Amino acid sequence: MGRLLGDLVVGAAHVAVLGIGRMPDPVLRRLAGAPHVIDGQSLYPEVRLAQRLGVLRPLPDGGVGETRDRVKLRARIVGARPAVGRVEDLTVPGPRGRVRLRVYQADPDVPPDGVLVWYHGGGWVVGGLSTADPVCRFLARSANLVIVAVRYGLAPEHPFPEGIDDAVAAFRWVKANSRRWRPGLGHLPVAVGGDSAGGNTAAVVANLTRDDAGPGGAGTGGPDFQLMLYPATDATTRYPSSRMFDGYGLPARRVDWYLGRYLTDRRQTTDPRVSPMVTEDLTGVAPAHVLVAGFDVLRDEGLAYAERLREAGVPTSVQVATGHVHAFANATGASRNARRHLARAARITETALARRVPRVRHPA
Repeated sequence: MGRLLGDLVVGAAHVAVLGIGRMPDPVLRRLAGAPHVIDGQSLYPEVRLAQRLGVLRPLPDGGVGETRDRVKLRARIVGARPAVGRVEDLTVPGPRGRVRLRVYQADPDVPPDGVLVWYHGGGWVVGGLSTADPVCRFLARSANLVIVAVRYGLAPEHPFPEGIDDAVAAFRWVKANSRRWRPGLGHLPVAVGGDSAGGNTAAVVANLTRDDAGPGGAGTGGPDFQLMLYPATDATTRYPSSRMFDGYGLPARRVDWYLGRYLTDRRQTTDPRVSPMVTEDLTGVAPAHVLVAGFDVLRDEGLAYAERLREAGVPTSVQVATGHVHAFANATGASRNARRHLARAARITETALARRVPRVRHPA
């Protein structure tokens, strides 16, 4: 009975959140209240309304298990799960055993333009395939790509670098087996992507596999593109946005809480596999698109990493969701601006990969 009542409450909350996402603009603005401006940026109306309703209240301090349960609950409430043509679970070899993958494709009958290997957010401690499900479904419906979500090991059970090792192994498997989603037409281009800690993981995987040998020889086996959503890129310091936007969805102390469980030694913050910002040489890594939220403690380090990539000669585009908060990609059910920004990032990734799709030569 208790479980049923809980499901009814969550279902009602989900319906209410979906209602916010579908409100006419005039009604939404009226209910949202006065504009909220910091650093020249104004919170989107649906974010202001969600704040007033307590939907975006930061997670309370608690243990790992409790925090994981709360994150799963929030994902059920604020995310949308649109139908897609294929959802398939796989396991692939990893350094500690099998790594779980979940594959999404909007229409399996349409040859895809590429594959996006997706690493979920959650501070390397929380989250998983279920919390990433709304984001992956949305990405699959927004671009002609196969989305492959990775269930990498989480701390504290699997501290750094175990999750990274899983992530690298999963990418290398997808890269070597991408033709399975385009039978008879050759390998597909493969991107890496992720949100928050998953954005960090995508950047690290791109850097670690930059010089992988591909089918034709050296240096062609890394990702063809990287998509980073509000990534954590530098654990060695704090940026101005860490103070400016503390508590807008992600408190600064929560970042420290995650790092305290992910790392076994604080000196590991200077490892490029934790802080890709300190990577000595970024020359030749995959072209990138970096999407940050305006009201996010991680905003400035995401922008700074994009600038480092550009300085290294890496083609890099930047997108700022000026009125959004951290983890907005999880709120596609509640926020039209989340849908707008995530769809744009998906299309940019699709375009970048489509240019690299091998063309089939037909006999003259």
